This record gives sequence, structure tokens and C-alpha cells, in this order.
Amino acid sequence: MRVKAQKKVMKKIMIIAVMLMISIAAVQAQTPVNARQKAQRVRIAEGRANGDLTKGETALLNKQQRNIRRSECVAKADGVVTVRERRELHRQQHRANHAIRRAKHNPIDRKG
Repeated sequence: MRVKAQKKVMKKIMIIAVMLMISIAAVQAQTPVNARQKAQRVRIAEGRANGDLTKGETALLNKQQRNIRRSECVAKADGVVTVRERRELHRQQHRANHAIRRAKHNPIDRKG
């Protein structure tokens, strides 16, 4: 009888451990997306503050960031971010990153 009780306890511990590992993996999978998006928002704000970006460029880049956030919400809506959805989010962020760089380094006069 005691052996059966120990087996039940071990099964519960194993199930809890597996669930914990899955939840940690899910959080880690999303962290780079959020961190990258935060870094991009900071770069946009800094670019506007130091004159590297015009008002119009800033508005366009912020709109792009909102679209990425919407895509992320849609991907998370069913509770699972698939590999395809994650790949699409990364692609959108990659494009946004290049758009920020192009806007900050283009020859448009930002004074005024």
C-alpha cells in the first residue's frame, strides 16, 4: 500500500515538473520579442529627442510598432504562439529595425 502511495506522489511531482518546464519555456520564448520591441520604442524616442527623426517619421515608426503589438495579441489570443506566428513576429520586428535605422540615418533635415 505504501509503495502505491509513493508512486502516486512521484507521478504528481513529475507532472508538476513538466508543467513548470513548459510554462518557463513559454515565457522565455516571448521575452525576446518583448525586449526587442521595447528597445525599438526606446530607439524611436531617442531619435525624436535628438533630432534624428522627423515628426512624420516618428509617427510612421510608432504605427509600425502598434501593428507589431496587434499581431502579437492576435498570436497570443488562442493561448499558443505557433512557430509560424513567432517567425512572422520576428520578421515584422526585423523590418521595423531596418526602418528605424533608415529613418535615423537618412539625409532629411530634421530641424524645424
